[in-house]
Amino acid sequence: MTLWSGRFEGSPAEVLWDFTVDQSDRRLLVDDVHGSLAHVAMLGQVGILSDEETDLLKEGLWSILREAEGGTFAFLSTDEDVHSAVERRLGELKGEAAGKLHSGRSRNDQVALDLRLYLGRSTVARVGELLTMVGVLADQAETVGDLVVPSYTHLQQAQAVPLAHQLLAYGWMLLRDVDRFRDASRRINVSPLGAGAGGGSSLSLDPDAVAETLGLSATFENSLDAVGARDFAAEYVFGCAQAMVHLSRLAEDIVLWCTTEFGWLTMDDAFMTGSSAMPQKRNPDAAELVRGKAATVIGDSTSLLALQKGLPMTYNRDLQEDKRLVFHADDTLAGSLAVIGGMLSTSEFHPPAPSGNVTALDLAEALVDRGIPFREAHEAVGGLVTALDQRGRTLADVQESDLAEAHDAFLPEDLDRAHPTRSTNRRVTAGGGSMASVAAQLEAMRGRL
Repeated sequence: MTLWSGRFEGSPAEVLWDFTVDQSDRRLLVDDVHGSLAHVAMLGQVGILSDEETDLLKEGLWSILREAEGGTFAFLSTDEDVHSAVERRLGELKGEAAGKLHSGRSRNDQVALDLRLYLGRSTVARVGELLTMVGVLADQAETVGDLVVPSYTHLQQAQAVPLAHQLLAYGWMLLRDVDRFRDASRRINVSPLGAGAGGGSSLSLDPDAVAETLGLSATFENSLDAVGARDFAAEYVFGCAQAMVHLSRLAEDIVLWCTTEFGWLTMDDAFMTGSSAMPQKRNPDAAELVRGKAATVIGDSTSLLALQKGLPMTYNRDLQEDKRLVFHADDTLAGSLAVIGGMLSTSEFHPPAPSGNVTALDLAEALVDRGIPFREAHEAVGGLVTALDQRGRTLADVQESDLAEAHDAFLPEDLDRAHPTRSTNRRVTAGGGSMASVAAQLEAMRGRL
């Protein structure tokens, strides 16, 4: 029997049943039982249930919760959704009293509550995993020490920077993802229970008591909004999508760093795969999969926005599709963080020296320090690089005579600026690519962790 069979004389067609029943909400079982326990407690407090009924239903729900947490709860093919499954099982355990569980409640506010409880738990879990990943990046930044590599623009070597600076850049990205999830939690942790089907209830319910029992920070302001809105879910999935984009960028760098052409790092065999045809291959397939999976989570975010765009007020069955998108985005982010963290934490960095010309801007700034207009300094250093290139040399082996030929404002001590490591350590911009900046960033990042 469905939760809505009273209006109908016959059973739904099999094709309708198969089309409308979505088993993805079974993941909300624990959340549904917690929500029901809070609802029953409130019904008892306001006198809708007697003390005996309240205790009886609580006892049955705790039994179901133990089954859910122990993995022994049995769903039936006749369970339309997780809510009907819980009520059916409660009836098996406690008889007719189970019929009072739904008093003052609709599946509309119930599923919104379940999803909010799930996302509240998931937010805590993803924040923890993101912080773990930031810790991996910070650890590697400390391990690589003062290794200097080229930064890239247009995938061409640009300026020399500490490798640690590049690793920490991803750490800051992920910390912003942490901030996004934490901020979203304020809008997620709102109880919709009491909104009912959309218009509220004539029963003397106490939504604040339910919210307090569940540890939620607020209750709904508008009952129609409470059951018809999914912006909180869309915000969560966007958070997943943005974090996946950051991981995808990191994955792309890992793929490049593993190539023979870059040769920046060696990954542990446990995180590499091979080729079915070419015996010599060691492939960073997991990083490629993270890069690919980021596209699917972007799709989840887009789909969830599109799902909401044409809905008339208030609840519509379209919203059943939200859970599949939420769960996929959530699972993908969790799995990607685990695998990328494992890859990086077991990798050994050994980048080659950068191109000899990565200190060009540093030499131009030496002239700017002496009052030379930047455009003139740019022209002078560009000409110096061209002249050296024609002689088969780079700025790495520039000599005093070369500097004097390029511009009369150059001084002998400017040779020091042509050395990548010494050049980076001359930088004074806060947050810039120097070892002093790296040390300050690490201290700040450790503080956040």
